[in-house]
Amino acid sequence: MISLRPCLGLFLALAVMRHAAAEAIELRYGQAFSAAESVYSLPTLIGDREGFFAREGLRFRNILVPGGGDKMIAALDDGSVDITHVATAFLISSNLAGSDAVAIAAEFDNPIYSLIVKPEITRFADLKGRVLGLADEAGSVAYATRKLLAAHGIGASDMQVKIVSGTPARIDCLKRGACDAVPLGQPQDFVAMSAGYRLLGRSDQAVPAFLYTVTASRRSWAAAHEDAVTRYVRALAAAFGFIRDPATRETVVQLLAEAAGSSAESARATLALYLEPGRKVLPQRGEIDLAGLQQVIAFMAETGAIKPPPPRPERFIDLRYLRAAAIE
Repeated sequence: MISLRPCLGLFLALAVMRHAAAEAIELRYGQAFSAAESVYSLPTLIGDREGFFAREGLRFRNILVPGGGDKMIAALDDGSVDITHVATAFLISSNLAGSDAVAIAAEFDNPIYSLIVKPEITRFADLKGRVLGLADEAGSVAYATRKLLAAHGIGASDMQVKIVSGTPARIDCLKRGACDAVPLGQPQDFVAMSAGYRLLGRSDQAVPAFLYTVTASRRSWAAAHEDAVTRYVRALAAAFGFIRDPATRETVVQLLAEAAGSSAESARATLALYLEPGRKVLPQRGEIDLAGLQQVIAFMAETGAIKPPPPRPERFIDLRYLRAAAIE
């Protein structure tokens, strides 16, 4: 007689899997095209590919949003996405303009922008009269780049500035010869250096530590979906643990290389840079650094992007989900 027990077991297992898939909570995550093709996609890419979101009962959907940082909050406000990756400067500006968007977790703490230049430029003084391809003046990239230049005696009027939004576009500007210098993140800076371009300096040599990017949501939406947001934060924390684990380093390298369209060598160099003692580029588990957020507010006030008196950083965060996930 043929036993039906193995078949019954398989049937039950499939039924449980179908039920779990049906019960999964959909979560729409907004991401800019430029972030999707860089290291800044790494935490959520790991969370998705390694099953941390699925383990938390989430059906994670990555939705690409055209445009710059301001469009990320607009996508939240019009309901196109539930949560989003965004630079804190854009979150602060949108919140002050009336959006109820707030940070629910940190994605990247201290960014490192490399000033990459044409091979014939060997010192900062050579930049005078040259063309700088710069990101939106209201954002962190422009602020950090200008601080680095100022620290080496290059003022705002010493270079011609061309606004070039997004890392891929700045690389293209450099390759076409339309830009003499551009700030790049990782691993694109390593890719450019391997192609013969020169590293002139890095932003963390001149800029105090600040909170660069966060996951944001509308305060009202997050409060109404507390369970889903807490699950997301818990999965994100697991992704950071996976990135930091030496045993999974090569998997992380391959995923980063795939996302950024770089070599494994460039991806490996990026991770080695980020995990150097004292760099503190990545949060441990998604915790929000209030001092780092305060620094963003300070530099926005310095550039006139916000009027005095500067707001308190607590206005722009909601820590209940990190606390529910036992992170804060």
